[in-house]
Amino acid sequence: MTAYLPRPTHLKAQLLPPLESGDRLTRPEFERRYMAAPHIKKAELIEGVVYVASPLRFVPHAEPHSRLVTWVGTYAAFTPGTQSGVEPTVRLDLDNEPQPDIVLILDEALGGRSRLTEDGYLEGSPELVIEIAASSAAIDTGSKKQAYRRNGVLEYIVWQSFENQLEWFCLIDGDYILLRPDTDGMIRSRVFPGLWLAIDALLSNDMGRVLTFLQQGLQSSEHQGFVQQLAKQQAQE
Repeated sequence: MTAYLPRPTHLKAQLLPPLESGDRLTRPEFERRYMAAPHIKKAELIEGVVYVASPLRFVPHAEPHSRLVTWVGTYAAFTPGTQSGVEPTVRLDLDNEPQPDIVLILDEALGGRSRLTEDGYLEGSPELVIEIAASSAAIDTGSKKQAYRRNGVLEYIVWQSFENQLEWFCLIDGDYILLRPDTDGMIRSRVFPGLWLAIDALLSNDMGRVLTFLQQGLQSSEHQGFVQQLAKQQAQE
């Protein structure tokens, strides 16, 4: 009797059409083609349409990205029960699988709206999503924003780096409302107490001031109460 030999992975990949921008796919088909194309470093499915990312330039994307990673990562480090991540694959729904530049999530056991799947991906809606919009600005402020809103992402920050403009949206009654800086130039998260952003300092690359104002948020009574609340929930597990 002849034994069956599994087809090598590279032959399987040859049977799949290439993954290209503009393809209209279901999420399972998108994942199959993406996995069969290891040369593609970043691709997203937004409202059923594939977007393959261009190589990222330093000034309009990588450098501003690092500023926000520092800001969010510092908050997560001092807020047990939260986690930050860079460019995770997020399974939002059957038509949307983005790789946001940054996410900040609450642990599922503490009421978080997303969870880790068995294969290590995020599924559901992160509490906070951040996108650096350079060449992708039309997508990040258009169809992707609508997908995040419809799926219940509570806060969405989009930094249009060419215009040096940052917008922070909060989901209220099913719609994204733009949060405005207060009189001291600060925007404060409605979801994560103590996550304060000195927006002018960020845009002018004064990260010392950004972290100084964030530290004030971390020392606020609102943040201390939030940390105590999360610790109490963790103790009850």
